[in-house]
Amino acid sequence: QEQLVESGGGSVQPGGSLTLSCTVSGQRMVFYAIAWFRQAPGKEREGLSCISPSDGLAFYKETVKGRFTISTDNAENTAHLQMDNMKPEDTGVYYCAAGVLPGDQYCPGYVSSRHGMDYWGKGILVTVSS
Repeated sequence: QEQLVESGGGSVQPGGSLTLSCTVSGQRMVFYAIAWFRQAPGKEREGLSCISPSDGLAFYKETVKGRFTISTDNAENTAHLQMDNMKPEDTGVYYCAAGVLPGDQYCPGYVSSRHGMDYWGKGILVTVSS
């Protein structure tokens, strides 16, 4: 059973930056697609970004494209989500997730939730407020 643990959450002012990390234990991360999701208060969980660790191919939801950057450190089995120019609407619980389908083909489906993720972290809170 894979375990995913998020870290790096907290509070940030509008316009600020924050980087989340997701450490995967168990199988090597290169065998999965890794995605980040967010659940804002009172809203459904939404996919934000996904990456294929083996080749670095990344996919973003339009609303975060250009502000968020997903990356992986395969040697450390860790994924990151760098968030820049943050807005109050970025507030929410952020989840890291892993999917067994190849990210280079299925990342768009993972982000749109057309395909379900196989493993989830417990989530971490991010608050954007002045």
